Amino acid sequence: MMFDLTGKVALVTGAGRHVGRGIAEALAAQGAAVAVNDIVEERAQQAADAIAGAGGRAIAAAADATDRASVEAMVSGVEAELGPVDILVSNAGNSGARPAQPAKFVDMDPADWNQYIDINFYAVLNGIHAVLPGMIERGGGRIITISSDAGRQGINMGMSIYSGGKAGALGFQRSLACEVGKHHVTVNAVSLGMIPGDWDPGPPKGIPLGRFGAPSDVGPAVVYLASDEASWVTGQILSVNGGVYRNV
Repeated sequence: MMFDLTGKVALVTGAGRHVGRGIAEALAAQGAAVAVNDIVEERAQQAADAIAGAGGRAIAAAADATDRASVEAMVSGVEAELGPVDILVSNAGNSGARPAQPAKFVDMDPADWNQYIDINFYAVLNGIHAVLPGMIERGGGRIITISSDAGRQGINMGMSIYSGGKAGALGFQRSLACEVGKHHVTVNAVSLGMIPGDWDPGPPKGIPLGRFGAPSDVGPAVVYLASDEASWVTGQILSVNGGVYRNV
């Protein structure tokens, strides 16, 4: 069977709800044992229970993805219970894209910068740094970062700091792919268009497929990049955005 992940262990950050939960469910449906990370333990447990209820294998792994020590402890716990992490999906993020939150950079308090940089860039580094030595030692692994079109092209939505954090993660993963390719560790990103959560962005505009995305649109792309079928794909950015063209 293509895209079979049986015997693999996956860790998905920010997976208690929305896109992250959809990714965790998709990986579990293909046979992976999934560690569901979320900063809110109850959300992580609910998602893990739902996966188990559907016949998959999952555990809750609550931790703050922006806290390096917490992430390292979480990874140690996951590996003790499920085994070494074969697949890391760095999904935890924060866009501030709700109507009340966007702000032009010139109007922002510098004290608010870190909330976007920490979760959208440093959280990616924390997770990868915790799992990468084991992947290198074992001679293989999959690192997948969930990014955004906002990190690839300018968007006039008051999201400049968010865009900077996402762009930083994309630049990092391109070079990391070059560093670890010889160890058969692949490093890729999925760049998302708008996928509304619990807020109404209004009607879709400029999307060739005529609709916004849903969490169920993202999981299959991650499954592909996590699979053996993508063993010759690294350093790439896969757009999942309804057909919106990006020239970077």
